[in-house]
Amino acid sequence: MSAIERPQLNKKLVDINYMLKEAPREKHFITGAQAMAEAVKRANVDMAIAYPITPQSEVMHLVGDIYHQGHIKEYYRAEEELGTMSAIAGASRAGVRLFTATSGPGLLRGLEAIVSWSGHRVPAVLGILTRVVNAPLSIQPDNIEMAYMMHCGAVMLHAENQQDVFDMTLAAFAIAEKVDVYIPVAVATEGFFVTHAKGYVDMTPEDMALTAFDPVAAPVPAMDNETPPARIQRDAPVQKSNFMSYLIHAVWQQEIWDSNKRAMKYIYEYLGGPIEVLNPDADVFVVASGCAAAQGREAHRASQELGLNVGLIKVKAIRPFPIDEIKEATKNAKTLIVPEHNIIGWLSQEVKAAIPNGGIVVGGPRVFGGMTLPVELIMKEIYTALGLEYDLKL
Repeated sequence: MSAIERPQLNKKLVDINYMLKEAPREKHFITGAQAMAEAVKRANVDMAIAYPITPQSEVMHLVGDIYHQGHIKEYYRAEEELGTMSAIAGASRAGVRLFTATSGPGLLRGLEAIVSWSGHRVPAVLGILTRVVNAPLSIQPDNIEMAYMMHCGAVMLHAENQQDVFDMTLAAFAIAEKVDVYIPVAVATEGFFVTHAKGYVDMTPEDMALTAFDPVAAPVPAMDNETPPARIQRDAPVQKSNFMSYLIHAVWQQEIWDSNKRAMKYIYEYLGGPIEVLNPDADVFVVASGCAAAQGREAHRASQELGLNVGLIKVKAIRPFPIDEIKEATKNAKTLIVPEHNIIGWLSQEVKAAIPNGGIVVGGPRVFGGMTLPVELIMKEIYTALGLEYDLKL
């Protein structure tokens, strides 16, 4: 075999329900970056395109390795992030399954193209391995960039750990390609805290892959270059009149957000729902997503040992946001503590807006700029909510 030849793999193709719910699994001790790449390996991806930025680089480095092993048909490094995200949009017109990933400032640089994906019905999967947005220069984990992504129409999932990264990435391909959804799905997790740290992941066999993407069954047919004329944009509204432009764009935005809402039933089907609730009868809840959910889980465990009536609500889906589910889960709660890895508190704002009594939300503790989130800070808020004194020692 020459240096540029790649092996032709003969994989067993299965649907997403079998892959996630029935396929045998084997436990591995791997990083979050490895977990995302292993999911891509099993997703029967046609094309991966990326530009390196820390801490995302390791994911796409590993995806490059699995391309060499024959698990992906095409892979290349674009000239920069805007080029990457534009190339993803262009490739989608050929009707192929797509994956890319980015981080922090790279996400913002590519955002102009990313925000067009939903309107262009690009069913790509985007890995977001979060880091601070400069300045001053830093490459540490901070998920403020997710706030910028929340309003572009994409479905957004937030992974707590390496197992979430694996399962959510696989599910993301199935959700994105559903005929009644057909918009991009982003899988976010905290850079370094998850991407470069190891955890146990139950993985399906690597000789098993999702059934191939079927561009004929897609609601937006692939561009057929063999049958001219091939239209680059369908019914471009700006070419009709200003009034039609306004009207079509307004209606289309409504359709994109309806598509986003329709993704919820698949989040139930593939991921067991958009939230996880522990101790549902508690008066005080820690409400958290991503890495903060792991710290909230530890605070919940410590509270149980101390005999404190505290619950945990882990938020898995950021878009569509589980408004009804959180409202129901917290209808009898007296305090909601929302720890986060960003300074603006985007999750606490979402939770406040979701419930009728937003005054019970405690926006914090928050850490940012790459700082770790000590469980003691969450415990201090729990003690305060219960009217108890807490001797904070860090």
